[in-house]
Amino acid sequence: MAVLKINGEDKKFKNAVPATLKNLLELLKVDEATVVAEINGQVVPRGNFHNTILQDGHKIELIRFVGGG
Repeated sequence: MAVLKINGEDKKFKNAVPATLKNLLELLKVDEATVVAEINGQVVPRGNFHNTILQDGHKIELIRFVGGG
């Protein structure tokens, strides 16, 4: 079983973690235009989500922007 720590909580995957950050966001149904992502303490530029490879054990922080007034 593979695990990613997302926003402080373990998310388990049966066989393997999603291949890329973009794949993870799609799985979580998060619009990449509304999120800032950090992996193991490093901010990932939005343009690199599609080629940022994820590995078992990565620590990911996702910060979402929400409009309102």
